[in-house]
Amino acid sequence: MNADMEEQEDELLALNSIFDSEEFVRDRSKSAGEIRVSVELPADFTVTLKEGETLRKYEISYLPPLLLTFELPEDYPSSSAPSFSLTCSWLTHTQLSALGAQLTDLYQATGGAVVLFSWVQFLKEDALRFLDIHALFELPSDEHSIQYESQDSLNAALSEPKNNQQSVPTYRHSYCVQLAECGHIFCKACLRKICTLKITEGNVKAVSCPEADCSATPSPSQVKSLVGEELFSRYDRLLLQSTLDHMADVVYCPRPVCGSAVIVEKSSAAAQCPVCRFAFCVVCKKNYHGTENCPEKRNISEAQHANANLPQSQEGLTALWDDYASGSRLRRRLLESRYGRSTMQSTVVEYLSEDWITFNSKNCPHCFWMIQKNGGCNMMTCSQCGQLFCWSCLTRMSSHSAQHFGNGVCSQYQ
Repeated sequence: MNADMEEQEDELLALNSIFDSEEFVRDRSKSAGEIRVSVELPADFTVTLKEGETLRKYEISYLPPLLLTFELPEDYPSSSAPSFSLTCSWLTHTQLSALGAQLTDLYQATGGAVVLFSWVQFLKEDALRFLDIHALFELPSDEHSIQYESQDSLNAALSEPKNNQQSVPTYRHSYCVQLAECGHIFCKACLRKICTLKITEGNVKAVSCPEADCSATPSPSQVKSLVGEELFSRYDRLLLQSTLDHMADVVYCPRPVCGSAVIVEKSSAAAQCPVCRFAFCVVCKKNYHGTENCPEKRNISEAQHANANLPQSQEGLTALWDDYASGSRLRRRLLESRYGRSTMQSTVVEYLSEDWITFNSKNCPHCFWMIQKNGGCNMMTCSQCGQLFCWSCLTRMSSHSAQHFGNGVCSQYQ
């Protein structure tokens, strides 16, 4: 392998380590590849687009990337520049030609050194300034996906139809998401932010097409690919819960160990849980008692009903509280309508506090006062009665504790 080939390989390996798979794609059959360069935009960057007689303005923070396709000749970098093409959906032929000429000048200025990374940095940081594009940019209304090719392909590129669409599928595939239900296309990063925000807030019904007056929703697989496994699990759970909460014919099994959704018939006061098979009255939530009325049971307080339906595990209560605390106003109202406002704002917190105390404290073996250990060794002194005891095994101890910890029964510091 000669010196040029070694430098080419080193440069391509460096690019592969710097950029991710969506930014840099290498053609391993030859010394070639393509790099997508996202241009850095100034603050408050605004584009204008003429639609008929109307001039519309849009403040944006991202533009579709420039596509730099290159192939390295055998005598690069010592003697020849890379063969390259520039493709962009928002620049004109003239602007792409100017950028291409500048890339060639940058190679000439290196005196025979590798230049691809320098090209990327120029396109990313200095392209707009070089083209005299500042905070306001007028998009060409009749030129899309224009391509410029270097060297002997320049004339052919300039004669291509201006409506060439060859870079659009690549751009859409890598950076955009198309909703199958409505066909609208959005920036993947922007849609990810929207979905993440709505799911975190608990407002899963708002995970829909951002287009005005469009109620289409992304598919579950699209949501999962956008927000990841953990947030998708929350989305899936809340979506099911939201759907059930809006169904008038759905109640929940009153058994604390179950709490499953149960579909009831409007004409019947009886229901049977499909999971645990418990038959109950939908009015009083007790064992089904036949067709007679239960007026005394109708006076059972909302809190009592709600408490019976609360999750019984620490994990379930924590998940419910996280859902309520981080949810949108609509989500909190739905949870309050199901469990009761006082239950959500006080009872759940009390249950969680009680569980925390149970897990993190023990009773004094002498007076049974609840003790919390917040540090130090395992020799404890009860703050109520003064009794010394071992935190690990709750054995009462005298003032001399060395024998208990010294005979290997318990460790003093674990």
